[in-house]
Amino acid sequence: MSSKLPSHIAPAATPGTPSRQPVYALVGNPNCGKSTLFNALTGLKQKVGNYPGVTVERKVGTAYTQHGHPLTLIDLPGTYSLAARSPDEAVTRDVLLGRRADTAMPDRIVCIVDATNLERNLYLVHQILDLGRPVILVLNMMDLARAAGLDIRVARLEKELGIPVIACEASKGTGIIDLKLAMSRPELPLSRHAWTVPAAIATAVSELQASLQDNDKKPPLIARAEALLLLTDQDSVRVAGSTPLSARTEEILRGWEKRWETEGTDWAGVLVNARYDAIGELTAEVVHTAGDLAAGPSASDRIDSVATHPVWGWVVLGSIMAVMFLSIFTFAGVPMGWIEGLMATVSGWVSALLPEGELHDLIIDGGLAGIEGVIIFLPQILILFLFIGLLESTGYMARAAFIMDRLMSKVGLNGRSFIPLLSSYACAIPGIMAARTIEQPKDRLVTILVAPFMSCSARLPVYLLLIAAIMPTDEVPIGTKVGLMLLMYALGTFGAFGFAWLFKKTLLRGAPPLMIMELPPYRLPRLRDVFMQMVERGGLFIKRAGTVIFALSVVLWFLASYPKVPDDQNDTDALAHSYAGRAGHVIEPAIAPLGFDWRIGIGLVQSLAAREVFNSAMSVIFAVEETGDEDADTGHLRDAIRAAERPDGTPLFTPLICLNLMIFYVFSMQCISTLAVVKRETNGWKWPLFQLGYMTGFAWLVCLGVYQVGTALGF
Repeated sequence: MSSKLPSHIAPAATPGTPSRQPVYALVGNPNCGKSTLFNALTGLKQKVGNYPGVTVERKVGTAYTQHGHPLTLIDLPGTYSLAARSPDEAVTRDVLLGRRADTAMPDRIVCIVDATNLERNLYLVHQILDLGRPVILVLNMMDLARAAGLDIRVARLEKELGIPVIACEASKGTGIIDLKLAMSRPELPLSRHAWTVPAAIATAVSELQASLQDNDKKPPLIARAEALLLLTDQDSVRVAGSTPLSARTEEILRGWEKRWETEGTDWAGVLVNARYDAIGELTAEVVHTAGDLAAGPSASDRIDSVATHPVWGWVVLGSIMAVMFLSIFTFAGVPMGWIEGLMATVSGWVSALLPEGELHDLIIDGGLAGIEGVIIFLPQILILFLFIGLLESTGYMARAAFIMDRLMSKVGLNGRSFIPLLSSYACAIPGIMAARTIEQPKDRLVTILVAPFMSCSARLPVYLLLIAAIMPTDEVPIGTKVGLMLLMYALGTFGAFGFAWLFKKTLLRGAPPLMIMELPPYRLPRLRDVFMQMVERGGLFIKRAGTVIFALSVVLWFLASYPKVPDDQNDTDALAHSYAGRAGHVIEPAIAPLGFDWRIGIGLVQSLAAREVFNSAMSVIFAVEETGDEDADTGHLRDAIRAAERPDGTPLFTPLICLNLMIFYVFSMQCISTLAVVKRETNGWKWPLFQLGYMTGFAWLVCLGVYQVGTALGF
């Protein structure tokens, strides 16, 4: 192939006519309104999952043409460029290039762009047009563009590109019918766009294209587009499920890299600049600015003068986070009470139907208890994602990450880790799920690994019980209560930041993360989309974590119930004889240096189901009858553990032991629900087992030091 041939990248102007019902891929920059458009086209006819082998969401929906014919839509992750920088962007690249065996290359592509930032958004469009696929271009947020004084000549842009261009306001439903009509066409023209490939890399493009055609079996236009992408990012981000390049293509690419490094040629910069030169010429023709309307700061700029202010920005952020935090704790309490009441009713109904026996205990104490352990988290998750959806749809989420970036960078993370860590104060499960917004895999993994240090709501019953028992008097001073509670939250926070710093310096070493984030314009949230996202996230939690949590809950019930003892023995003897009780005795040598005995060990073992199970385990061990009054039950249990003694007659729960036990619950990983979600998010047991090991080991070391030093000082 001559070096002159690739100097103009222009697909042949032949119509694309799929032989079957076409499959459309929706592609666009983050914050361009792509998800809103996808929801408007598909409604509730969506399926959400993960691409095999990678924690990137796969959303597929069914839309209908104006003639009632079904269309399949794939909502690909948002990306600024096909030169991938994150797993999400790598999946988008691979699907469009036909690299994923689990996802067929889409027949047609709908590119959604933010009309207020047309020149920047056209960079991705420019790359996609190189693929030689039928493309429909959607100019979204046209109302905001007009308000900003931009006059976009849609007909001229359509003529220059040679593809259908649709003006749209997805949040208002404007332009949806026009888009459906365009998608309904049996034939779509291929783009006539042409641009000059710089001479410095033209030969490399030719060689790579030839190799991709011959060795990787790529169609000519796909091969040419992929050759250009290889020269932009050197294929640096690979994800599971992605088809690798042939050895010959790799050899050619590395050979050109070495040559350009020797010559001092910035081949990626040359290519990117050439694209923007072509895009600049195009936008100069189709975008005009009305000077009188564009003068002065926009509404978003005026809001940002407060929202991102060095001082007032923190006040705004703190107020919003306080409302979110308070809502998760308070508003979730009512539906969580409903769930507990419902499960109690169901348990009572099932108990009345089934005779006493093994099956009765399995269903009531194992199955239904396991189901309750799954759905009890739903109210917190739904409220959290309601807030996250509102913050994202209004455009404020990007501002929150921007404000927090300087603080988070001190421990090697960036502002994107802030929301997941904050969310983990309510529950680590939604916090870990929220870490998907972090681009860099190492930063995402570090955030997941340290999120459980944040004191979640499940720790509160344990803290409250032990704080109530920490003094021999009936009433613990309010100052002591507040101080101890703040100490527990502070320890967890310092633990999270400390280990984030450590991991970024050692195990997950990486360059200091630079956060490049677009601040989208403020806009009113589309409540339908926020609600759909909230329901979708709740469903994903049930689907992904529920099965594992349910299974492990049944296993823990079995361990606490078997082997059986004669009926004349009490519950404490039965528990001591069970596998869980035996486990308490087995681990007693390991926890004795911390001041704990086998009875506390049983609570620690059972707390793997959920931390608050410690309280019920102590109630069984010390034979505390439950009355149904939570305050009364807590008081009775407090008195019982205050009175608990060791075989030598000394108190078991001294103030030092109570404090040490709280510290253990701060740092240890005792939540199978969290481990199940980490397993789902990291696609394996490697990292959840590491998390279980390092957190529990650190908790043991800290508590060893506290107890031994405290004992030496006479406490």
